[in-house]
Amino acid sequence: MKSNLINMVLSLGVITIVAAAALAGVYSITEQPIAQAKAQKQKDAIGLVLPGVQYDNNPAEEAAEVTVDGETVKLFPAMAGGKLAGAAVESHDNNGFSGLITVMYGFDAEGNITGYAVMQHAETPGLGSKMGEWFCDPAHTIVGMNAANNNLTVSKDGGDVDAITAATISSRAFLRALTLANQAYEQFAARQ
Repeated sequence: MKSNLINMVLSLGVITIVAAAALAGVYSITEQPIAQAKAQKQKDAIGLVLPGVQYDNNPAEEAAEVTVDGETVKLFPAMAGGKLAGAAVESHDNNGFSGLITVMYGFDAEGNITGYAVMQHAETPGLGSKMGEWFCDPAHTIVGMNAANNNLTVSKDGGDVDAITAATISSRAFLRALTLANQAYEQFAARQ
């Protein structure tokens, strides 16, 4: 083919159409497995963050969205005999060192933190990424704390929680997401 504008535009057009079709094909093949994996991860996280909370419903099927200070979080109520026994709350904060972090927190009926699971983050490996283990460590744990009795901010800011060493920004984001989750839980519990 002769190299001219029309041939170059046609070639580029054909390449673009083929690439778009290939991307659409891959998307349609992977869409359902990705959605199933995400739903399973969410269900597993709900079970992980609610240890010891006895409930007789399927919290994942009864999800509710709660808006607090303009932010919307997902709340998964754990019910026992029609009463709120606790909840798993998927919360987030956009101000991590590398942006968005998403964490699932568990609360019992009294508002005590029963556990957490980091769902998504892009924090620095070896530093901010330690949040998955740091706040479970007995020396730094948030499990068992209650916002009514504890200042859930880092100790550098006058709070009751030790920040991850060399990752204060990530720790602050983790705790802001926790505060948002706690407020959503309190708001939801007050309506029950």
